[in-house]
Amino acid sequence: MPDFTAAATQRARVRVPLRFQDGYSADAELVTFHGLADGLEHVAVVLGDPAPGTAPLVRLHSECLTGDVFGSARCDCGPQLREAVERIAERGGVLLYLRQEGRGIGLYNKLDAYALQDQGLDTYAANAALGLPEDARDYTAAAQMLTALGIDELDLLSNNPDKAEQLRTLGIEVRDRVPTGVFATPDNVRYLRAKVLQTQHTLPLGDLANLSAG
Repeated sequence: MPDFTAAATQRARVRVPLRFQDGYSADAELVTFHGLADGLEHVAVVLGDPAPGTAPLVRLHSECLTGDVFGSARCDCGPQLREAVERIAERGGVLLYLRQEGRGIGLYNKLDAYALQDQGLDTYAANAALGLPEDARDYTAAAQMLTALGIDELDLLSNNPDKAEQLRTLGIEVRDRVPTGVFATPDNVRYLRAKVLQTQHTLPLGDLANLSAG
């Protein structure tokens, strides 16, 4: 494995029973770390046990206060988080909850970008209009976390090819990229279409066009 950064170590592990508003529940272990490259308080959510000889299912989930906590319909983050926990618990693996609000630009800037989206800009153009990168996320800390957990091979639950490419560059073997579900609504369809057109997310563009037209 390339020496991409100093090694991180596990700081603490604690059992946390998870319960979602729809009644789904799962037992998890939350793991914290020392030595993460960006100095942020990312958390690994360990769910289930992979069968012998199988790679763990892993999701890199970027924090989204509006979607994960308040149920915002402007994105698909909340439903993706809920889906990921269940799918990972069934198969065994880890959800990395990464403190990268707004694709790394922060909560206030994300809300400023929302205001520009209300004027007609897509999510990437809105970031650019604010003088911010379209996607500021760096997954070095995620690779450190996985290495500290003893994971160097995985299947990645994601529609985003950049996550797989960055992990491979950082020495993590991504065997397969497993798409998430499609959680499209009239409020987020423009956002989802922009992800397909701008950053090649694996989402069915035709279905999104039909919802938009409807």
